[in-house]
Amino acid sequence: MSDDPEPAENISGGADGGGMAAEFTPADAETRAEEVVDRLGELYWQKTYGGQDAFTCLVRTILSQNTSDVASQPAHDDLVARYGGGDLAETLAKADHGELADTIRSAGLYNQKADVIIESAERVLADFGSAAAFDEFVREEEPNEVRSELLDMNGVGPKTADCVLLFSGGQSGVFPVDTHVHRIYRRMGIAPADADHEDVREVLEREVPAEKCGFGHTASIQFGREYCSARNPACLDGPEACPMFDLCEQVGVDVERGEVVDPAESGL
Repeated sequence: MSDDPEPAENISGGADGGGMAAEFTPADAETRAEEVVDRLGELYWQKTYGGQDAFTCLVRTILSQNTSDVASQPAHDDLVARYGGGDLAETLAKADHGELADTIRSAGLYNQKADVIIESAERVLADFGSAAAFDEFVREEEPNEVRSELLDMNGVGPKTADCVLLFSGGQSGVFPVDTHVHRIYRRMGIAPADADHEDVREVLEREVPAEKCGFGHTASIQFGREYCSARNPACLDGPEACPMFDLCEQVGVDVERGEVVDPAESGL
């Protein structure tokens, strides 16, 4: 098991998040990727998506970049405690860089993340006028238009944009690819061994039904923490140790030798 547990609050927004729950019927899966997500649906609790304030979600996801929820959650809580209470975009656009960086120190890369947060707040105000108007844009506009707008922001990459689409907009068919998802689906052989994050996203969004993509993202992260870690996947302990063993090609994993490499280094 991982030392990086689930955060105390489900980042999807929980049962009151205003999003959608998916049904899981493994016998009806049409692709191996869908079968994996269906089995995750049997392993883990149902999750719902949407309902989070878009700018708050954007800030939360920026804080989570290159670190764990264990490190970024306190930074998010401290940021909200210091700057919340009004229009968060307006408050953060005027924030003192040093003070903000100190507030989010626990998230790591705090100077860089403070830059991105302030610039994002300024961009939201310039383009939309308020955090509320930005939230309306994320919820009501076409996902491709929202994604393009988010990707045009300095420091916002595909994973961050997709998380905002999923957790704020509640958009179906969005499967954000973080480190866990990138590793798992290449290791399973569902995506090519040398696929980058965008390549993996395209495979998953093509092969997993739209209504299951959101759950697939969050549950895959949990599976990666509990079973399919980067250096010590459960399969090293034998087939019975991993609930996905029969669906996995174990790309980059040599069970006989107990050796694990990134799938891209496997030669496949």
